[in-house]
Amino acid sequence: MPAPYSGRCACGTITLTVEGEPIGTRQCWCRQCQKLAAGGPTTNAIFPAEAVMLQGELGQHAYVAASGNTLSQYFCRSCGCAVYAQSSARMHLKTIRVGMFDEGHSLRPEMVIWTADAPDWAIFPADVEQYPGQPPAPPPPSGN
Repeated sequence: MPAPYSGRCACGTITLTVEGEPIGTRQCWCRQCQKLAAGGPTTNAIFPAEAVMLQGELGQHAYVAASGNTLSQYFCRSCGCAVYAQSSARMHLKTIRVGMFDEGHSLRPEMVIWTADAPDWAIFPADVEQYPGQPPAPPPPSGN
C-alpha cells in the first residue's frame, strides 16, 4: 500500500497520517531499542517531519543514545504504545514505529543497524544492508 499511510496506537488514542514515502526503513538492534521491543529489534520508517500528522496527547522520554545524540521517544500516554522517535541530530526527520501503521502498509526493513548489540539468536534478513553500529545519516530531504 503506497502513501498516504495511516495508523493508530493500540487503544486508538493516537492517530497518525503520513504523506509520502519513507526515506528509509530500518530494523534497530541497539540495546535501548531491545528494551523498547521486549528483547527484539524495533522496526522503523523514517519520514520528513513535515509529512507526519499526529493527533492525541503523547508522552515523551529523552536520553543520550549510543550515537551520542539525544533521542526523544514519543508514546501514547494511555496504552504505552511506541509512536515515534526523533534525534537531536536530525530534527527534520521522524522515525515512526512500523507497528503504528494500519495493516497492509508493506513497509519492510531496508537496513539492519546496531547488529553488534544483537543477541546471538538474532536473525537478520540476508538481502538488506547491515551495520554493526550507527549507519550513515539518511540523505537530506529533497530541495535542501
